[in-house]
Amino acid sequence: MTDSPTALDLPQVDPLPPATQKYFDICQDKLGMVPNVLRTYAFDIAKLDAFTGLYNDLMLADSGLTKLEREMIAVVVSSVNKCFYCLTAHGAAVRQLSADPILGEMMVMNWRAADLDARQTAMLGFAEKLTADSARIVEGDRQALRDEGFSDRDIFDIASVAAFFNMTNRVASATDMRPNPEYHAQAR
Repeated sequence: MTDSPTALDLPQVDPLPPATQKYFDICQDKLGMVPNVLRTYAFDIAKLDAFTGLYNDLMLADSGLTKLEREMIAVVVSSVNKCFYCLTAHGAAVRQLSADPILGEMMVMNWRAADLDARQTAMLGFAEKLTADSARIVEGDRQALRDEGFSDRDIFDIASVAAFFNMTNRVASATDMRPNPEYHAQAR
């Protein structure tokens, strides 16, 4: 594999627009890298902006879900889909946000082996079912989340995060997107 983040020949816009370059510079400063998913989308700035806008809204904006819970959803969805890129990147995020490398590894390998509370278990079970068999979601599934204290807005956020990662997993698999090597050593 070359320096390309995917198996596709989609060269990054060069030069990047100033706002995009600033965003990439912030990533480099904060993360020590520009995530390959961003480099992948940089062949089309409108697509990159749409991707980052939705990602930032779902993963970073105010929500009844913590950032860790949203990352846990990303890992469970990616585990069902066997998405190497997202398991690597978001497994690292779970390790970092939880300050628990064992939890991060358990989430990647088999989230049901992790010592999770009833709220997290209900949330992740819903995300897993939504990923594996979305047509079988019924009112009882939503009620189980309500019974664990999730609001209807929270349920919408759980579904939206799960749906987003189902989409990104498929793009990553279809393009053979590779995670940045730096992810492998983070928060261990």
